[in-house]
Amino acid sequence: MPEIPAQPFPFAFEPGAVALIVIDMQRDFTEPGGFGESLGNDVSRVAAIVPTVKRLIAGCRAAGMPVIHTMECHRPDLSDCPPAKRLRGKPSLRIGDAGPMGRILVAGEPGTAILPELAPLPGEVVIEKPGKGAFYATPLSDELARLGIRQLVFAGVTTEVCVQTTMREANDRGFDCLLAEDATESYFPAFKAATLEMIRAQGAIVGWTAATDTILAGLQGGGDD
Repeated sequence: MPEIPAQPFPFAFEPGAVALIVIDMQRDFTEPGGFGESLGNDVSRVAAIVPTVKRLIAGCRAAGMPVIHTMECHRPDLSDCPPAKRLRGKPSLRIGDAGPMGRILVAGEPGTAILPELAPLPGEVVIEKPGKGAFYATPLSDELARLGIRQLVFAGVTTEVCVQTTMREANDRGFDCLLAEDATESYFPAFKAATLEMIRAQGAIVGWTAATDTILAGLQGGGDD
């Protein structure tokens, strides 16, 4: 099988069985006035990766890979948002509250939308997830089975929460997982660094990591085989 140079060792992949999952690149997490900022975070950190994520998406599409997008959001009545999630911490705006971009993390509201620069194309799978992991209470497993996917490339936010949670869920389900190091970000630099180390520790116990350019070069080469 073709390989992508990665840490802790090369990521061998099977062309035709790999998909890109872009986690939660939504306005609520990347723009002022959204949920990320309401938690006291500097959203400019996560917004800075948008051009890299865009390049990764374009490269994966060019390689013929399926691109799957996730959105963290809840029903308008919040029946799928447990109190333990909604009442955590002391944000200035809680899930379901009215904010500058509509109700926070509620499906259909402007702030919940994926950034226009990274918008899904017609026919691409979009997973609306009520939890941090993209497999919980969603049809993601069924969609991956339908597409014949056995390996996953990851991008998105935040590295230590929704990205890592989904990678661990995928690992438990038998998927090989590769994270694009520069196409993911955290509000906390130390958290991102620690997560990358955790993912690739102990012989890729959760998965592999590599830079976007390295991934795209490897995919292009693999597609020529």
